[in-house]
Amino acid sequence: MAYPPNLVIIDLSALAHNFKVLKDLVSPGTRIMGIVKSDAYGHGSISVSRSLVEHGVDRLGVAHLSEALELRRSGIGVPVVILCGIKTRDDAAAVIENRFIPVLFDTEKAKMLGEESARRGVTLQVQVKVDTGMGRLGIPVSELGDALRSVTAHRSLTVEGLTSHFSSADEEGREFTELQIRTFKSAVELGRQMGLDLRVNNLANSAGIAGYRDSHFDMVRPGILLYGGQPSPSRSSLLNLKPVMEFKGEVLQVREMPDQTPISYGRTYCTKGRQKIAVTSAGYGDGLPWSLSNRGKALIRGIRANVVGRVCMNMTMVDVTSLPDVRPGDEVVFLGSQKGQTITGDDMAKMAQTISYDIFCSLGQRNRKKTVP
Repeated sequence: MAYPPNLVIIDLSALAHNFKVLKDLVSPGTRIMGIVKSDAYGHGSISVSRSLVEHGVDRLGVAHLSEALELRRSGIGVPVVILCGIKTRDDAAAVIENRFIPVLFDTEKAKMLGEESARRGVTLQVQVKVDTGMGRLGIPVSELGDALRSVTAHRSLTVEGLTSHFSSADEEGREFTELQIRTFKSAVELGRQMGLDLRVNNLANSAGIAGYRDSHFDMVRPGILLYGGQPSPSRSSLLNLKPVMEFKGEVLQVREMPDQTPISYGRTYCTKGRQKIAVTSAGYGDGLPWSLSNRGKALIRGIRANVVGRVCMNMTMVDVTSLPDVRPGDEVVFLGSQKGQTITGDDMAKMAQTISYDIFCSLGQRNRKKTVP
């Protein structure tokens, strides 16, 4: 089979290193839910999940039931939390059969799950999502008491914990995040006053893990930190993390261009004197952000070379005037390391004016992957 020249490489040893760093960061006894939704942020949910299980992850977090079922079909047996809940009674049946842990944020889904689990004579663990300020999924704290009474009216459901999500923990200001932590604490206290055990309360995403120790509670939910990225390109943590993903292509053609020659669509770049331009094998159809046009970098022969002109669907032009002997077939590193130089997901995100989550998901979704131990 003929493969395209581009390749995403996933380094599972870097993933294992990052997991250990995070495990050492949290208090002993604090559980870790590895977030592997959206194909593990483009890194490959099955291989990533197997590695995390091997290294002692307590739970895995996915967005949707289909992702959870894929993990089970692959033989992954640890508890899986479905962060975006379920929709139908068939979903409820699948959750019960596979012992998934759904997140509840409305009482109708609780009723459906409660009835189905009672009919099957089983007790199902669930989490209840509280909106502490994200303004997304969740039950307002003012309605939490009634919601918990509604959920616990179904004896076949056990609320193992409350969950919520940070809005701004990746930003410089701390006031709103600290308010969310206080709000979540009050929600947990309310639940316990109602007689609920609530032993698996969780609030901290990657930004919370790195910056707010009092948000760790009983379990933390690392996502981007597992993959060696930062929660925000404008902030960096002191954690010793390693990039897990690399993205490589190759030079397709090298051309000597006269002065004032337009490069790529729209003539947004013209050569300044005689320049040597390498046409490389990846573009926005392969997951490179179009916004890297005239501002991105690529590593060729260990040198950071400038992207010139607009990024095309399957090609990107790079200025290699100062590089000797560049020729077709030479390796191009768009993301990763070459001869001591590195372009990280956060580097690319900053150049593209986006976030590393976007970079990883796009590259991982659109290219063949090679996983290395």
